[in-house]
Amino acid sequence: MIYEIISTLLKKADPEFAHSLAIKLLKNNFLPTTLFTQKNSNKLQIQVLGKVFTNPIGLAAGFDKNAEVYNSIFKLGFGFVEVGTVTPLAQSGNLKPRVFRLNEDKAIINRLGFPSVGLDKVKKTIENNKPNGILGINIGPNKDTEYKIKDYITCFENFCNLCDYICINISSPNTPNLRDLHAKDKIEELLKNIKLKQRELNNSTKILLKISPDINDTTISELADIVLNENIDGLVLTNTTISRSDLLKSSHKSEVGGLSGLPLEDNSNQIIKKFFKKLQNKIPIIGVGGVHDGPSALAKIKSGASLVQLYTSLVYEGPLVANRINNELGKLLEAEGYLSLKDAIGKDCI
Repeated sequence: MIYEIISTLLKKADPEFAHSLAIKLLKNNFLPTTLFTQKNSNKLQIQVLGKVFTNPIGLAAGFDKNAEVYNSIFKLGFGFVEVGTVTPLAQSGNLKPRVFRLNEDKAIINRLGFPSVGLDKVKKTIENNKPNGILGINIGPNKDTEYKIKDYITCFENFCNLCDYICINISSPNTPNLRDLHAKDKIEELLKNIKLKQRELNNSTKILLKISPDINDTTISELADIVLNENIDGLVLTNTTISRSDLLKSSHKSEVGGLSGLPLEDNSNQIIKKFFKKLQNKIPIIGVGGVHDGPSALAKIKSGASLVQLYTSLVYEGPLVANRINNELGKLLEAEGYLSLKDAIGKDCI
């Protein structure tokens, strides 16, 4: 009853205030862990990125920006957590208001602009709170930096020994010129420098690249070739979109920023399918965008994703969402005759 009251209040409150309150509740272990205890189907276990995931449902970057509550999030049934985006220096992000709920569309538009306490504080937090599950760290450049590649290298150097994977975010629409890094020459320069630093550090942490949904087939083909040539370990597909469907109903639909949630689902799935076909299953894909139930998670997997992430559905569905999706996904795999999650990957691409 208390949880239902709090959930209702959070949905009605200012989005950033509600987010801050949710972080505080998790930080102080307000929610009883017995509420979320669930045994996953064995079919959901999968080995990806050199790790065994108990289930494929992860929390996307953007919720736990400053790595404050990842161990609490693991208790909610998530198979992995990605924190960040973390920038080298602390920055406040863009001016408020900058987060908008599109309730009628089960979507969110944000133009946060990488608000971050900076890598020093995040690094200290993680060093003092060892992850109890599979942790990814999403990294990005400061807004005013002149040479963005240097910022990525600085973050990689500081975090590569503290997590299971590093996700290089070149796809937020809310940092000026960030998406320019999708260009062939720029992304090659970035990835070559990251891999060089990794070799210098004798480090083996997995490196992933998070990509925009607002790209054409030529860019998809170029990026697929580049990540294979540079031995990148995986892709996160996709970030938020700046495109707007005519079907959006909310009065906030024209706000500037990245759109996430249900309206992104089909676009994200199409991007995943195109990359899966180009990559020929040589590196894994984490599918993001519109995951809210078992069928939507399975659609991502059949499109070519080995793992999936969500964020917006956590806002709309509450902290039980990961367990519910895992339960539904396990039943769907059973009903469709799959012996394991791995057997379903890319089946809609055949």
